[in-house]
Amino acid sequence: MTAELDTALEAIAQSPEGAQIGAFFDYDGTLIDGYSAGAYFTDRLRRGDMGVGELLDTVKMVRKGDLSDAEFADVIGKGILDWAGLTEDEMRALWRRLFASSTGATLFPETWKLVHAHQKQGHTVAIASSATLYQIEPLAEIYGIDHILCTRARVRKGKLTGGMIGAPMWGQGKADGVTAFAKAQGIDLKVSFGYANGNEDIAFLRSLGHANAVQPKPLLEQTATEAGWPVLHFDRRNRGTPQAMARTVGAYGAMAAAFLAGLGLAKATGKTRRAVDLITSVASDAALAVLGVDVEVIGEENLWSNRPCVFIINHQSKIDMFLMMYLIRRGFTGVAKKEAANTPGFGTFMRMADMAFIDRAHTGKAIDALKPAVDRLKQGLCVAIAPEGTRSWSPQVGPFKKGAFHMARQAGVPVVPVVIRNAGEVMGRNDQTMRSGKVQVAVLAPVHVEHWKLEDMEARVAEVRQQFVDTLEHWPEKTA
Repeated sequence: MTAELDTALEAIAQSPEGAQIGAFFDYDGTLIDGYSAGAYFTDRLRRGDMGVGELLDTVKMVRKGDLSDAEFADVIGKGILDWAGLTEDEMRALWRRLFASSTGATLFPETWKLVHAHQKQGHTVAIASSATLYQIEPLAEIYGIDHILCTRARVRKGKLTGGMIGAPMWGQGKADGVTAFAKAQGIDLKVSFGYANGNEDIAFLRSLGHANAVQPKPLLEQTATEAGWPVLHFDRRNRGTPQAMARTVGAYGAMAAAFLAGLGLAKATGKTRRAVDLITSVASDAALAVLGVDVEVIGEENLWSNRPCVFIINHQSKIDMFLMMYLIRRGFTGVAKKEAANTPGFGTFMRMADMAFIDRAHTGKAIDALKPAVDRLKQGLCVAIAPEGTRSWSPQVGPFKKGAFHMARQAGVPVVPVVIRNAGEVMGRNDQTMRSGKVQVAVLAPVHVEHWKLEDMEARVAEVRQQFVDTLEHWPEKTA
């Protein structure tokens, strides 16, 4: 975390609590790295839906840079006109697909921290953007932001007409829109916060008592400097630096070398488990060292005190695999879908590691499908699993599935919560490139589930999930 971000977070923490204080976030270039419309145009090009003339007009617009209010209204008006006849459901489905495939990978983790800090203070958090509602909704839902001030497409009987409601939220239009919203909500703009990156946002930021320039364009940065506004710079998310790319390749190379060494050991000695333990410990040490990732662990004794066990983690990206190998080191395996056993290269390692392959097409009871994992636990191996089931877009902890707890209960072993912090800054959900940085881990006390009653399972699982939430909110101090 940069000193700039630390200062910004401290300013929020020191501000008064209450909904009378607003926190207004621009979307493109501020909450996300780049422009969400880029994903739309790229998608249309891939599908052959964008003509040469339209492509040339778009390129000209991008090259021109700053647009006047009238020019932007013309550009976005043409875009909305193209959507005439589409239903709102179709628009939402389109932008959710683009978010999942492209935009989600560009979220700035730093601005999520700012949003979350304002929410903890009870401030009224809103996204103020020239983008349309459909572009913004996926992120707003993930971040728990209820207010979206944006360019509105006109809708009649559930379908877009091709027209706009009022002026776009651009330039003076954004400043006016925020002022009107603040008046309606009883928000005092003189003590409210704003975050934006574009030169067109200067009027909007000037209307607020606490303006912040985020990844600013030149004129905004100059204005911020003259006005004494904080300027925040973050690492780019939409592409990795050459150094990060080189380190990522090096990390995978280190893992491959460790795998080959382990494979040779297994063939020479027949001791497959020893070879797997060699691979997991050496590969993770080497990979994290190459990446420049430091791991700070609190509660390390809980990694060893109750084995075998089921380790559960909050899941953000593929870096979690490196982290769990580094932390657990030996005597463990994981759970994967049955089809993964045939994955080239990595499937061989999973079979060597005696991975518990779960048949998702199992037609019997869900608990019976967990038998391969239960068998591994009874054999003395630990199992590592992410009860969220999928990687999350933000550090917020998603709902927990009950499978990990059922397998621990059946095997008569405890569950050990492993809370991971800042992993998304090193590698986001869909990132292919890993960055250097510090990842913090808190290993909590084992949870003994052997005597849980099935009828209480949902409530007890929710209690364990809450431990993750509370730990992330109030990170424990590292003792000497």
